Amino acid sequence: MSYTGKPLRAGSRIDDLCRACKLEREHVVMVASSDGAPIRVMCDYCGSQHNFRGGAPARRTSSDAGAPESAHGPMRLVSERERSAPPMNDSGEDLELLLRRIIREECGLTAVALADKWIDGDLVLRPGREGLQEKTIPIETFFSKIVILRNRLRTLEQHLNASDLPTKDKLKLQGYITGCYGSLTSFNVLFADEDDRFKGAGT
Repeated sequence: MSYTGKPLRAGSRIDDLCRACKLEREHVVMVASSDGAPIRVMCDYCGSQHNFRGGAPARRTSSDAGAPESAHGPMRLVSERERSAPPMNDSGEDLELLLRRIIREECGLTAVALADKWIDGDLVLRPGREGLQEKTIPIETFFSKIVILRNRLRTLEQHLNASDLPTKDKLKLQGYITGCYGSLTSFNVLFADEDDRFKGAGT
């Protein structure tokens, strides 16, 4: 299916029909072609990944029923509308979109792109003794667990900073959280965007 929108890259956001949710959702681009067309995307709601399915269909209100489509093409995607922040109505879809945006911005629970070279790869756990079966895990599944852990650490850090604990206790607990980040830096190779990576005390 041809893509006619603006060029995108891994980490960009675009609306598409989620294969798992069976609904139009905002997705993060996992893989894009050299000319900026999305190839593989991940649902920002359920985390499922699938090939780009052509984008979200244009919505038409009851007042537009029977009216010809605009000569300038279909309506903007929800993600683009969200960024440009035009007036929103009180429909369930718009309210859900607004709430998801607020939650993401406040909690840092955003979808994160896997580095291109790991797409469709596997993590193989091979026992040191012969005769034992090895375990194969899709890297995308493993990566999603790492991202969940990162998001929960960030949420814990935000709650700690907003708490009424004495400064001495806050600093001590913050040190533990920073130590967790440092222990997880080995997994930075999985992240496409450097800003999404773990940063320890020395980084």
